[in-house]
Amino acid sequence: MKLALLALLGPIGLPELVIIFFILILIFGAKRLSGLGKGLGQAIRGFKDEMGDAKADDPTRSE
Repeated sequence: MKLALLALLGPIGLPELVIIFFILILIFGAKRLSGLGKGLGQAIRGFKDEMGDAKADDPTRSE
């Protein structure tokens, strides 16, 4: 069922993404979206830092 729906929708291109982004700005506002992007970036950066720390602390890892 999901495969048929995906085939019906087709690939999402740049024009579709622009329309989706415009609708999100209308619904949430630019300030809230920028805060969401900042929070997401900080979360990804924190995850990468923790993964790096975990690899450095791993005694079985040989470099």
